[in-house]
Amino acid sequence: MVDVGGPAPYIYVSTRMRVRKAKLIPREEYLRMLNMSLPEITRSIGETEYKKEIDELSPSFSGVNLIEVALSWNLAKEYQEVLKITPSGVMKFVQGYLRHWDIQNVLTILRGKAQGVKPGKIKEVLVPAGELDRNILDRLLAEDSPERIVEAVKGRRLGPVLAAGIHDALETGSFATLENELYKNLYLQMISDAKAGVAGGHEFLGYIQTEIDTRNIMNLFRFRGQHAGGEAVKALLIPGGKAFTVDELLRMSTIESMDELIEAAKKKTRDPELAAVFEELRQQRSIHEVEVLLTNYQLKRMERLSKRYPFSVLPILAYLEKKRYEVVNLRAIARGKEYGLPNERIEGYLVM
Repeated sequence: MVDVGGPAPYIYVSTRMRVRKAKLIPREEYLRMLNMSLPEITRSIGETEYKKEIDELSPSFSGVNLIEVALSWNLAKEYQEVLKITPSGVMKFVQGYLRHWDIQNVLTILRGKAQGVKPGKIKEVLVPAGELDRNILDRLLAEDSPERIVEAVKGRRLGPVLAAGIHDALETGSFATLENELYKNLYLQMISDAKAGVAGGHEFLGYIQTEIDTRNIMNLFRFRGQHAGGEAVKALLIPGGKAFTVDELLRMSTIESMDELIEAAKKKTRDPELAAVFEELRQQRSIHEVEVLLTNYQLKRMERLSKRYPFSVLPILAYLEKKRYEVVNLRAIARGKEYGLPNERIEGYLVM
């Protein structure tokens, strides 16, 4: 977008984001889809913003595969459309945010290859929205070994971390540690960008800190479920959050009583909405229920921040996150129906 300076480009993009948010699928429509068959869900999705992709892909795909590919194509297209209207002053921040997808796409390819999944099936769930575009991802899919995939991206920002961790990941059969290191590196880079003295960096930092806090709290509850502790916990926590430091989270991970953990967490946060989330977590919950609660908190906080700082990158990021979870929800419904899961169980995975 041509940046004419002043607030005008931000007013324009904020308005466009509000229009896009108004088109997102509402809660009642997700609940309605839960009572539909898979073909009915496909038709329903085809009557929304995904119509073009459903129409284009229906001669080549069907069932859940059609939905999967259509959602991926639409999400990638939407990200690119938003980039076109992003003011140049905050372009670097949006591009930094989209690098989440580079990590997700490369790990999806590596995991798929390791499990012997056919390249065509892996490609269905890739979202070419980051620095690694569709052509680069196609070349990675064509490589015949994980080592060659890592070699192909060695000049990219994620290259050094991938190269350092791929051997252990292949030897142990788990990419979890490598994934965590990639995200830690991404957050470090984004924090560095936010603190580089560029206008708008303070607001971008607010988004990064919210995401780090949310991820760390999710991990804290995962550790409790896995009875993990000590260095294993410390290695997975991400520095740079606002609500809690890594040392505070590490101390909280040693608290055995859930009531004591909740009280310790509530004392540390000044955000009443986060304190309310902790109160809800006092009850015994599955890890996916914890994730949904925290994700809803994160989306609401980003919405609040975007309204507080309308002339910043935040209205864009708030919309992109909501769009991302719309796709997550539609995938959950489609996959749940494909596997014959009860509606109540599928609903438990929806972020709404």
